[in-house]
Amino acid sequence: MTPATPTNPPVPATPSAPPIRVMLVDDHALVRMGFRMLLADAQIEVVTEADTGEQACQDYPQARPDVVVLDLSMPGMGGLEALRRLLAHDPKARVLALSAHEDTAHPRRVLRAGALGYLAKRSAPEALIAAVKAVARGERYVDAHTAQALATAQIEGDASPAELLSEREFSVFIQLARGMTVAQIAATLNLSISTVGSHLYRVKQKLGASNQAELTWVALRWGLIQV
Repeated sequence: MTPATPTNPPVPATPSAPPIRVMLVDDHALVRMGFRMLLADAQIEVVTEADTGEQACQDYPQARPDVVVLDLSMPGMGGLEALRRLLAHDPKARVLALSAHEDTAHPRRVLRAGALGYLAKRSAPEALIAAVKAVARGERYVDAHTAQALATAQIEGDASPAELLSEREFSVFIQLARGMTVAQIAATLNLSISTVGSHLYRVKQKLGASNQAELTWVALRWGLIQV
């Protein structure tokens, strides 16, 4: 009788890791659509989208994404204030900040405020995928161009005058430079008008500006806002 040929036991299939769940926050629908398609190709799932920081803060508790991809330049409170509120609600939130700014003040402040990653919008498309994956793992990510700019500014001491401002003063300064009134800023940042006025006074003193137009010029000069 021919002996039976031994057979190897079936190898159990390795369970695939669940997809990374992302919240996209950007006020441009076409940008969000492009990012969503790009991330889908990398098996990264966009579970919810928001077009303002206010909406992102409202929707985050229910969505509970692995990563928040957050644009910094948006109407209303903007990305930096949204970042602070998201982390106040959930200190473990993993945020990747996106910015079209070419300055070093924004990445410094965003990373200092608790974002895990910072990505310039002019980066190559594959950089977004790499950044999301790194932040989802809890790792820091800064695109190469921004990292070089930060290092160069530190070595050469070529820091923006906005570095003189506190975090709240910086927020007020950016909003003013974008043309918002003191009353609008107070409503957006949940501050009293007198508090915003006090911040404005200190901002003008530190930056050597006498009015809102001069503050706007400083912001444009250092790439802190876009036309």
